[in-house]
Order: sequence, then C-alpha cells, then structure tokens
Amino acid sequence: MIVSWNWLTDYIRLDMPAEILAERLALAGLNHESTSEVEGDLAIDLEVTSNRSDCLGHIGVAREIGVLFDKPMWVPAARPTSSGPGVESRTAIAIEAGDLCPRFTARVVSSVRVGESPWWLRKRLETIGVRPISNIVDVTNYVMFECGQPLHAYDLDRLAEHRLVVRRGRAGETLTAINNRVYELDPEMLVIADATRPVGLAGVMGGLETEIGFDTTNVLIEAAQFDAMSVRRTSRALGLSSPSSFRFERPLDPEITDWASRRCAELILEVAGGTLHPSVIDVGGPPADRGPITLRLAQIERVLGIRIEPGEVQDILTALGLEWLGRTENSVTVRPPSWRPDLEREIDLIEEVARIHGYHHIPEDRAVPVTSAPRELRERVESEVRGLLTGLGLNEAVTFSLVDEAQSLPVGPGSGPPPLRIEHSSRKREVALRQSLIPSLLAVRRHNEAHGNLDAELFEIAHVYLPRPDQSLPDEPTRLALVCGRDFRQIKGVIESLRARLHVSSPLRAQPVEVALFAPGRAARLLLGDIHLGYMGEVDPDQLATLELRGACSAAEIEFAVLMQQAQLVPLYRPLPSFPAVVRDLSLVVARSLSWADLRAAVIEATGPTLAAVEYLDTFQGGNLAEDEQSVHFSMTFRHPERTLTGDEVDQVVKAVVDACASRLGAKLRV
Repeated sequence: MIVSWNWLTDYIRLDMPAEILAERLALAGLNHESTSEVEGDLAIDLEVTSNRSDCLGHIGVAREIGVLFDKPMWVPAARPTSSGPGVESRTAIAIEAGDLCPRFTARVVSSVRVGESPWWLRKRLETIGVRPISNIVDVTNYVMFECGQPLHAYDLDRLAEHRLVVRRGRAGETLTAINNRVYELDPEMLVIADATRPVGLAGVMGGLETEIGFDTTNVLIEAAQFDAMSVRRTSRALGLSSPSSFRFERPLDPEITDWASRRCAELILEVAGGTLHPSVIDVGGPPADRGPITLRLAQIERVLGIRIEPGEVQDILTALGLEWLGRTENSVTVRPPSWRPDLEREIDLIEEVARIHGYHHIPEDRAVPVTSAPRELRERVESEVRGLLTGLGLNEAVTFSLVDEAQSLPVGPGSGPPPLRIEHSSRKREVALRQSLIPSLLAVRRHNEAHGNLDAELFEIAHVYLPRPDQSLPDEPTRLALVCGRDFRQIKGVIESLRARLHVSSPLRAQPVEVALFAPGRAARLLLGDIHLGYMGEVDPDQLATLELRGACSAAEIEFAVLMQQAQLVPLYRPLPSFPAVVRDLSLVVARSLSWADLRAAVIEATGPTLAAVEYLDTFQGGNLAEDEQSVHFSMTFRHPERTLTGDEVDQVVKAVVDACASRLGAKLRV
C-alpha cells in the first residue's frame, strides 16, 4: 500500500520527520518498504498484513498515525448537494444472490461533463502509482485509495432498462472487461448484470460496454459489499486481479459503504459538474452491531510480562475507536469499531495494547510464563513413524498436492471417481488434487535417478483428496506412503516393523488383490485384524516405463488414521525370558494358491501357548514338485515361561503342526 505524504495531511497534521513516522508505523505492524520523492511529495510504501484491511486507504493509515502520535484527525463529512427527482425514478437494483452480496448501494449523477481530471486529483493518483483516466473514473479510484472501499461507475444510458441485477453467472455467458479481454462465466461467479447481460464481475472488474466514456452524461455510482471468498474464487479462476479485488478479498468496513458513495458523488459534482438525484438505493443494509469483548486486566501482565496501568489501557483502546461499555476492578468491556473486523477476542485486545504501548518498551529479559502443551496423538504417532522409517534408511519427502490428472487416481481396485480439478492453478499440467501419494513419490524417485541417485528410498505423510458425491469439499484423509527399490517382502517387513514399533496387537494380514498400478499377482490389500489398512505391491513394469523409472520398485500406501487408532504408545513391561528357546524348521508342500497368512494361522492354532514365534523363510517351486505345488520353509520358536522344554515335548508339538496342516490344508512334509 503506497500512501502520499501530502494526501495524508488532508486528515492529520504531520509534524514529524518522515523517517520517524515510517519507523513508528513499522514498530506497530505496518512494515516500511521504501520512501521515494515524487515531484515534491513523498510516496511511502507500507506492507499491510491481511488482517489490517482498515489500512488499505489513506484514512485508515491516518487513523493509525493519530493513535501512535496522539494526534486528532478529521474525515470529510461527505454531504453532497442533491436536487431533482429521486434516484428511484432513474434506476432500480435487485439482489438475487444475497449470500454473496449482503449490501448494494446506488446513486445517480446526471448531466456530468467527462474530461481530464484537475491537476490536484491527477497528482494524488500519480504519486501512488495510479494512471489517471478521466475525472469520473479518477474519482472512484481516489475514494477507494482514500477509505479502502472500492467503487464502480457505470454509464447509466448504456444499461438495458437502466437497472442492475446482482446475480450468479450463467453457463455460456461471457463478459468483455475494461481490459478488453473476454472472460467465460460460470454459476460460481457473482456478476453485476443489467436487464439483458452481465456488465461487471462483482468486486473484480467492470465491463467494457458500460464503462465511462467521454460521451457519458449520466453516471450510476456503485458501492457494495461482496463475499470475500466469492471474489477470491472468481479472481483466481479467471487469473484476473485488480486493486478492487485485492480489497474485496479481505474483510471491509461494512459501515463505510454509504460514506464512500456520498464522497464519490460529492467529488464528481466538484470535478465534473452535474446533478445528484436525492436519496440512495440501499439494498441489504448494514450488519447488526458486533458483540462486546471483555479484557481481563491481569491477562495483560501474564501475556506480555509487564504491567500497563489501567488508565493507559483505556486511553489506547479508546484511541483505537473501541466503544467503552464498562469497567470493573479486574476487567474492561468494549465493542470494536466497524473498521476493525480482526478484533474478536481478548487476546486481540492485548496485542493492540502491546503494539500501541510499544514492543520496544518491553524489556528483553522480562520473564514471560510459558507452558508447553502436550503433544497430540497424531504428533506422537508421526514422531514414532518418522523415527523408525528414517532408521530403516528411508528419507522423508514433501510433494505438491496438485498433480498431473493422469497421476491422480487412487491406489486400489477400480478406477475410482474423477479427481477434483483446480482450474485457477498457476501450474500448467498439475491441475488435479491427488488421490494417492505414491505417484508423487515415484516422480521424486525418477528425479533422483535422473541426477545419479539410483537408490532413493522415500516416504511421505500427507493428505489426499477424495471426491464425495453431492458435496463440494473432498474427504481429506492422511496417508503414509512408501516407495523404494526393495522387493515385495522387504516393504512388507517395513510395515511389520511399523506395527511392532507402535505396539499394535492386531495381526497384519495381506490379501491378494488386483491394483492397476501394481504388477499382476504382486499386489495385496493390507488389514490389521479385520480393519482395512491399505495396499502394497510391486510397481508394474509398464508403469515403470511410462514413468521413465529404470529399476524395479515397490510401494505401499496405508491409512494413517488406522495406525493412530491401533497404536499403543504407553510401553508395557514384559519380563525377559528365563528359559532357553527351542527352534525347529519345517518345509511343507502345499498348493500354490495357499497364502502364507493361512498357513501361519494353522500353525499358530495347532501349537498352543509354547509357541513364541513363527517366521517365514522361503518358498521353493519346481524341481520334483507338481506344477500346482510349492514348498514353504518356515521356522518355529518354542519356549515355556516356567521351565525348559524337553525334546520330546517339542517333537509332539511339531507333529501336531504337521498333522493339523495335513488335515486342514492338504499339506505334506517335504523330505
């Protein structure tokens, strides 16, 4: 926001050096970018944070200066003279989208003379970097940079039926804006229309066909309030921004609208002549009064570490424009002014007291009580997961949520719904919200391979975006994805390690499944007990070729919420074993269609409480085995909690395992 020194003197006396003014504003939150001399004036560039939209005009900056330097300020009364028939005889306004336009005002000035602006008006605009156009347009810009409320002037005679309708756009409609570009509209956009067509993009830019020209004689002045999200959405969708949209995308003073309209009319009469028709068309009206805020005086010292006298607190809040509602021994109650929508809570008032009192007045060595908040469950689980995965040699990646549409499909059976698109994305190809993390990690692995790192083992914890039927906003679950050059069994071992690190009691099971991203027969659905956890598999060679990846690659994606639900983060004491273990290996010939999970379940059921662990070793196929057979080699560890097991006892358990597997699964002992 560039402000003119001479312009500011219209509202407040500036008797301090420009350097002191800039420094004090910076200390209070309006960072000073630069000061430059422009033909006898000073252009002061200030950084206005998004919550301080009240300082997007000279009056707001002057008000801030008045508070900081304890100076009075004045604001033009804006009382234009009117005559002739009422404004209702010249135009009409209708709002069909009240949710996006809470207030719309219109005034009409007839018999104006459009021409070049007077020197003082041109000079003010040129100082802040705005190009003068004509006296009418320059006045609307002047008032916007004066008070922060954008306005627009229409050639009334070019409006069909001399009326305006505030409505949503319609499919197929277009608008040629004053920048001579044609924009396609849609029902998500708020437009200003006349009786037949759109004539402006609400809060963004006016239309070319109804703009003020040098032949204009009758002017309709628009001053309105628009929904900030609607303006932001339209601006981003069309790639179109303006000083008006910049302000409408932030909360504006709802009570400045009529003042800005009157001020605009007053200046038009001054620089272009004409007649202002009495009254105003005001549809919607101002909002209800804001509720009070109570400030506990003891909280100031607790938060800031210093004591500020109650009298100074009252002076600061009153100077900022807050309405004084009452005071007790321990607290004060105030109502924020309309131009400060950012003041909502007690802590906001403490911040205001601190910055006006001066942060530089708070000693650096003053102790401020700080209490650390306990970490939430998600943070604790994330910490455990990150610690384990980095310890296993994986590196954490952070990737964009926007991907190429071809890489946005979810990982799982079927194709799933089409992804959500971000039409206004600044990226050319990546316009879809991802439904899986794996494609993004594969792209990172490809990038590493292209730069000579052939062993990029990666993981990411982040949101995916899943469309929901009949709802505009997607479901945003958190996922954990792994991508590495290890084989199918090793990546499953990583997930088993995760389960052990988080002390998950439910067994991890894998069910064969067909997934488009993974090679046929090399994909599995993962479950913790009976709860769906995710998918894992070896990436299909055709997919590797499409992604230009050189070596084989495995990947997994699991639901982080399930890990959180199943995690047991409080360690439980278990005594170390006092007696030795006995290990026995078995090789059983079973059908090729039998999964290790089913065989393992049969072994566990047949052994009883002395089984301490069962571990898969390898699988053999071919040789003297039938085509539909395989030999599964595994080990069993036995231990008794109270004594040493004898060889005969272990032999009996092993025989029970062989017999149970033979009867239930058709297994036979390989010799």
